[in-house]
Amino acid sequence: MSDKRRAEIEAKRAKLAELRKARADRQRAETERRQTEPGPSSGARRDVDDLVNQLVGSRSGLDTGGELTPSSSLPNTPPRPSTNLLYGSTLSPSGRVSRQSDVGSDRDRVSMGTTMVGMMEHVDRVLTPRFIPDLIDVEQELFELPQRERVIYNKEVQTTAIETETPHVSEDEIRQQIMRERELEAERIAQDKELEEESVQLEKEIEQEIRELTEEERSHILSAPEFLDFVEQSSKILQRALNDGYDYIRDYTIGAEANGDDSEGKRVKRICTFYDERYGKNRSITDIDWSPKYPELSVASYNKNPAALNEPDGIVAVWNLHLLDRPEFVFHSQSDVLSVTFSPFHSNLVFGGTYSGQILLWDTRSKHLPVLKTPLSAAGHTHPVYAMQMVGTQNAHNLITSSTDGTVCSWLVDMLARPQETLELIHAGHNKTGEVAITTLDFPDNETTTFWVGTEEGNVYQANRYDRAGAKAGLNQYDIYKGHAGPVMGLHFHPLVGPVDFSDLFLTASVDWTVKLWRAKSLAKPSTAAHAISPIYSFDEADDYVYDVKWHPAHPALFGTVDGSGRFDVWNLNTDTEVPVVSTNVVSGRAINKLQWDRKDGRRAALGGSDGKLYVYDIGDMALPRESEWTDLQKTVAGFIGGAQTNGVVDGDATRIVAGR
Repeated sequence: MSDKRRAEIEAKRAKLAELRKARADRQRAETERRQTEPGPSSGARRDVDDLVNQLVGSRSGLDTGGELTPSSSLPNTPPRPSTNLLYGSTLSPSGRVSRQSDVGSDRDRVSMGTTMVGMMEHVDRVLTPRFIPDLIDVEQELFELPQRERVIYNKEVQTTAIETETPHVSEDEIRQQIMRERELEAERIAQDKELEEESVQLEKEIEQEIRELTEEERSHILSAPEFLDFVEQSSKILQRALNDGYDYIRDYTIGAEANGDDSEGKRVKRICTFYDERYGKNRSITDIDWSPKYPELSVASYNKNPAALNEPDGIVAVWNLHLLDRPEFVFHSQSDVLSVTFSPFHSNLVFGGTYSGQILLWDTRSKHLPVLKTPLSAAGHTHPVYAMQMVGTQNAHNLITSSTDGTVCSWLVDMLARPQETLELIHAGHNKTGEVAITTLDFPDNETTTFWVGTEEGNVYQANRYDRAGAKAGLNQYDIYKGHAGPVMGLHFHPLVGPVDFSDLFLTASVDWTVKLWRAKSLAKPSTAAHAISPIYSFDEADDYVYDVKWHPAHPALFGTVDGSGRFDVWNLNTDTEVPVVSTNVVSGRAINKLQWDRKDGRRAALGGSDGKLYVYDIGDMALPRESEWTDLQKTVAGFIGGAQTNGVVDGDATRIVAGR
C-alpha cells in the first residue's frame, strides 16, 4: 500500500473519530443542561413553602382540636357554633385543660361513682368563663406549634414540594420554552442522523481500502525489493537488541567475592561464535579483519562451497558482536576470496583478493556485488592474491597486493581499472623459474616503501617499491631470511607502541610447526653478496601446522598463534619463552586458519576456522601491559641475541635491538 493511500485512510479515520467525539460531547452537554435547568426562583420557592406550611399547620390544628375538644368527647354536651369550634379546635389552653378535666372526670366516675350529671355541670362551669378570652391568646401559638413538629417527614409534604411549579411562569413563556426545546431536539436528531450517515460512509470507504488482498497481490508485495529491505533492516535491529548480553537485573548492592581465583586474569574466554548455515556450510575462512571505526564489526572471507553449484564461489561476511545469528552484510564474488581487509580511511569500504587474481571493492551502502573490481588481464594479477595491505595516510594511500606469481601491485582505491604500479619480484638463484611465490606480506609501522614477504619455499625476502639510497626497486636478492623448512603462512612486524621501538622485530609462522622471531636487517647497510640471516629465536612447541601469528597491538611481549589442531596459544616473552602462557583448544579436529586482534585495545581476538566459523575470544587482563614490560622485553631479546651470537647464527649488528632505535 502506498504512502498516499495510507495517509488518506488515516485522515478518514481521524475524521470519523472527531465526528463521534462531537456527537458524544453534544449528548453530554444536553444531559448536563437538563440536570442543571433552573427551577422556580428562590422567592417563589419561599412562598410555596410558606403556603405548604400554612396548609399543613391548619390541618394539623383541626385534627388535634377534634381529638382534644371536650364537646365532642363528653356525652350530653351542647354543640358549639362552627366558628367557635374552629377557634376552639386550635389547641387553646382551655381545650388542653378541658381534655385533662375530661380525663380526671372519667377517672372520678370510675373510682368514686359520681353521676354523669354532676360531672357535666362541673365541666360546663369550668369551660364557659374561659372560652372567649383564650381564643385571642391562642391564635399566636397556632403558627408556632406546627413548626416545632417534624412535619417535613410527611410523604405528602415532600411530594407536594417537588411537584410544585413556580407560580410566576406565565403560559406564554412555557409555550415558548416548549417550542424551543422541540426545535433543539429536532436539530439534534438531524445532526445525529447526519453524523451516523457520514460514519457509515467512512466505514465503508475504510473497509474498501483495507480489503483482503488476493494471493497474487500478497506475493507481489512480499517480493517487492522495498519490502524485503525493510524486513531485513528491521529484523537486524530487533536481533541486535535481543542479543544484548547486558544483565538488566544486576544487583549492585551485592559485593563481589573477596577470594579471587588464582588463574584470574589469565583466562581466555570465548565471547561468541559467528556462523550461518546458508553462507558457511562447506566453506573455510581464509582471512579476517576488524573494522577500524566500529569495534563490534569484523569481516571474514570464505572460499568455495564444492557442494553448492548455484551459490557464489566467494563470500565475504561482515559480522556484528550484537548480531550473532546472521551477518550484518554479505558480499558475493565470482571466485574464492583469499584475503580481505577494511579500509582504514573509509569505514564503508571492504577490499578482497580472489583466487582468480581480481581485486574487488565492496561498499556496505550498496548491494551484494562489488562496486569496483580489477579486470582479468595481464595488467594486474593473474594468480591467487593471498596478501594485501593498505599503506599511506588519509589523503595519500594505496592498496598493496601480492600474488603467488611474484607480482606486487599498488592500486588507487577509486580506480581499479589499472594498477598504479606493478613490481615483479624475481630471484635469480631459483633453479627453474625466477618467480617468488608470495604467500604473505607485511610493512613495518611508518614504512610505505620497504616491505617483507614470506614465500612458498620457506624464505623471507625484503623488497622495495621504489629505488632508494643503496637499494633498487624490487627484491633484495642478497639478504635471505632462512630458517623455515616449509611455506611461510604468516608474517607480522612488531607494532610501534610504547617507549621503546621494537618495530624491526617480526614473527613468522610456517607449516614446519614452528614460529620464529627475526630482526630485520638495517636498511642503511644492504648486503652486496648473498647473506643468510637466521632467526634470533624459534618457538617449537606446536604439534601441527602453524597457520598464523600476530603481535599484540598494546602489549609489547605478547603474541598469539593458531595451528592446524584447532589450538589458540597466547605467548608472553617476559613470562616464558618455552611454552605459551595460555593454550586454548578452540575446535577439535579442524584447523584455525587466521588470527586477528581487535584494533581498539587488543582484548578480543578473532579466529577463523576451516569449519567456516568465526570465533571471538577475550584474553582479559593479559592485554593490559605493565610499565616495565618494555624494559623486560629488552632484556629478553638481548638474551635471545646473546644466545644466537654464541651459536654463531646472527649477524654482528644484532645488539642494536637492546637499546632500541
